[in-house]
Amino acid sequence: MIFRSIYNKPILLVGNGVRSAGAVEQVHEFARKTNVPVLTTMNGVDLAQDDLHIGFIGTHGNRVANMILNECDLIVSVGARLGIRQVGRINKKFAPKADLIRCDIDEYELSRNIKRSEEKHHTDAADFMKILLSEDIRDYSEWKSKCLEAKQILDHYDKQPGNYAVEKIASLLPENPVVSVDVGMHQCWCAQSLVLKGDKGRIHLSGGYGTMGCALPFAIGSSIAMNNAISYCITGDGGLQMNIQEFETVKREKLPIKIFVLNNKVLGKISETQHFDNDDRFICTTAESGYTAPDFCKVAKAYGIRAKKLESYEELDQYSSYLTDKQPCLFDIPLPENSLLTPKIKFETQKIRPELDAEVVEKVKRILQG
Repeated sequence: MIFRSIYNKPILLVGNGVRSAGAVEQVHEFARKTNVPVLTTMNGVDLAQDDLHIGFIGTHGNRVANMILNECDLIVSVGARLGIRQVGRINKKFAPKADLIRCDIDEYELSRNIKRSEEKHHTDAADFMKILLSEDIRDYSEWKSKCLEAKQILDHYDKQPGNYAVEKIASLLPENPVVSVDVGMHQCWCAQSLVLKGDKGRIHLSGGYGTMGCALPFAIGSSIAMNNAISYCITGDGGLQMNIQEFETVKREKLPIKIFVLNNKVLGKISETQHFDNDDRFICTTAESGYTAPDFCKVAKAYGIRAKKLESYEELDQYSSYLTDKQPCLFDIPLPENSLLTPKIKFETQKIRPELDAEVVEKVKRILQG
């Protein structure tokens, strides 16, 4: 038996290995059968969408997901490598109250000890989930409801304009869309706030490769793989310039790709590092330090692609029909240049920045500990 009944606050943590093993439907079946809350890694963020969505863990993960991690008493990790961006630099501070059960097909990942007494299963995720589904596991609805209550409270915090823009985009997408996301601040905003309708949609990320410029080629490949169906591309002003010439492919192949440019006119993730860690010594990340972006609408129109420069993401409502027709389009969505990524966990301390009011933190802890 893998899952023992002594636990009161278990979570199922899933990574992209679940999809590689073809075990997505088994994860959904297990989650709905037992009501064990599901958290994800960034690479596996599309594995728990719609009514299963709580959040993803790690450095830029949803605050509620990381707080649940700190209060749970069991983690069943499936297809998640548990690297430093999930665990932090000091292993003993990772989920300090929880036992850990790990399933991974890669024996070298399992050779790293996250916890001293962890239980390891060197097996395929689909086989592992089949065993879990065969076990008699009680219903954890009460624990899940506490997690959702904590999520509802914390949903009011950590929101940047980029998060609100992503939420607006998500609200306008159809059920089970295929969305490709570039590398940059918007990747983290999407992982935090892009909650899809349905449980068969995809969010394509480059993950640990950090491949800036990947979103438009990903969206092109997705569309062609689906017989020239609609796919969605969320990119930034920096990432789009890496492969902007692929507008020609989009137009030539008549691909109905919908491109959202979250445009803060800076190379956001690097400029943020230069701000916090290098005393605002900006190098090639801002207009003043050597970085600029073109008028994306003019460029798109030069390739024969419809384009709209918006004053705010709220204006997307006016163009909802663009998102479902068979023509490509581009939306240039402005964001403040000083946009930040929040929350953020410091590797050294596991503390979440920015710190919330102590009363709010204690309220959430009481709910999760109750």
